[in-house]
Amino acid sequence: MIPLLLGVSLLTFLLLSLAPGNYFTTLQQNPQISHETILRLEAQFHLNQPWYVQYIFWLRNVLRGDFGYSMAYNVPATSLICSRLANTFALSLAALWIAWGVAIPLGIFAAVRRDSWIDQGSSLLAFVGLSISEIVLALLALWFAAVTGWFPIGGAVSPLHDLMSPAEQWWDYLHHLVLPALVLSAADIAGIMRQMRSNLLDTLQAEYVTAARARGLSEMRVVGKHALRNAINPLLTLFGYSLANLLSGAFIVENIMAWPGLGRLTMEAFLARDSYLVVDCVVLATALLVAGNFLADLLLAWSDPRIRLE
Repeated sequence: MIPLLLGVSLLTFLLLSLAPGNYFTTLQQNPQISHETILRLEAQFHLNQPWYVQYIFWLRNVLRGDFGYSMAYNVPATSLICSRLANTFALSLAALWIAWGVAIPLGIFAAVRRDSWIDQGSSLLAFVGLSISEIVLALLALWFAAVTGWFPIGGAVSPLHDLMSPAEQWWDYLHHLVLPALVLSAADIAGIMRQMRSNLLDTLQAEYVTAARARGLSEMRVVGKHALRNAINPLLTLFGYSLANLLSGAFIVENIMAWPGLGRLTMEAFLARDSYLVVDCVVLATALLVAGNFLADLLLAWSDPRIRLE
């Protein structure tokens, strides 16, 4: 994980250095700011140094727990990232719960009731979910919210959020969260449901399942105790990739639906040429993806004794 994060941060610094100018370049057009002031600020943030020197200063501060200072927002980067990261976590976890909570039961019913209307309806839902991109789906969701007025458009809370009671504040936050979470979870619902259906169909044809039926066990016990656990094991390997997809998809959904998360912060920092904040966001997002894959490995080892023995 450590070499990966170092490589990502180094590559991000290199790519940002290829673009001309920096954050203070745009301030040169302001007649109220002198040229000497801009030079002093560039020296303060080491922007007058080569990119690899800037990287060394940034890495030294990160190892001390200091993620630098946001030039665009004029606040410490740590506090800014933590506030936005909480919203990204909330969005990704909500989408994760929706995706797995809907896809697993649908996949089980589709496999158990093969070729029924449930199976056909689930296949249609998966086809639609995989066919429509997150960008189009987010735009359709915004249009739906604008036409019906059932959901708020943009932001995580209402303007009068601070004047509400604690219960009303929770409901206000969830009301803003539900539509972006549904958009973000759509593709994962389709993929996980199809994988669950395929795995369970293969498992139901295994010899040990036939032997369990021959012993007179009910179909519910055969599916629930014998077939389901083995069928769900391969899905645990997809958990890390699912989390990775949600985090990367959150960058798209946040920017289109104006959800104030890490993805929207990354785009705002990039457009403002706030280079240190961009690197902080990219490295943190990479760390989350790597942590998701590591968690998937742990879950698979917990679920499958054969992996623990290896």
